[in-house]
Amino acid sequence: MSKFAENKTFPHFFEPTLFYDKIEDFELKAKWNSDFFKNNNPICLELGCGKGEYSVYMAKTDTNKNFIGIDIKGARMWRGAKNAIGYNLKNIAFIRTRVEFTPLCFEKNEIDEIWITFPDPQLGPKNRIKKRLTSPRFLSYYQSFLKNNACINLKTDDTTLYNYTKQVLLVNNLEILVDTDNLYKSKHYVDVLQLKTHYEKLWNSENKDIKYLKFRLPSDQTLLNPANDA
Repeated sequence: MSKFAENKTFPHFFEPTLFYDKIEDFELKAKWNSDFFKNNNPICLELGCGKGEYSVYMAKTDTNKNFIGIDIKGARMWRGAKNAIGYNLKNIAFIRTRVEFTPLCFEKNEIDEIWITFPDPQLGPKNRIKKRLTSPRFLSYYQSFLKNNACINLKTDDTTLYNYTKQVLLVNNLEILVDTDNLYKSKHYVDVLQLKTHYEKLWNSENKDIKYLKFRLPSDQTLLNPANDA
């Protein structure tokens, strides 16, 4: 059985049909707690989850929260979904879709926290900056479903993305809770942050320092782009 075919058999794996030009909400929007998880526990998203290492690990270690991994790469997500079945986890789901479509999947105040682990830094032409998952464009998507002042966690090896994100936070006066450009040598290298994803291990082999930012996002603030995008 191919990975894509097996994904369709998983009860916790969803592939909603969503389009840019047809605004139609996913059926579980506003119903994740009541209809899927069947509890009132906080929900945490992992955006660009890849193989779902963080989602699965956190679901195993914190059963008082629910976790949803989101990515467009179904073959990668198969690994996390398969592991969740093997661990018999009931507090995890996966959605195969683009991050741009997350406002169609979640209702206002439905999500409590976001993790973004080693996303594509979108380097190169300047018009790619708006595709960064920490750009004001994407942060505004998250505002539509995050609770007010919810936390966003960014873990990256890329210096450009790290510095850009700090510019976004500073120009918008967003509260920074944790900021380190060398996670392994900081006091924050504990618990879930010690988990190394597939991509993190690749960057380790290249001796790249791992950066980590944790910040709060107000739900009602209009967000500005940095003056000198880079």
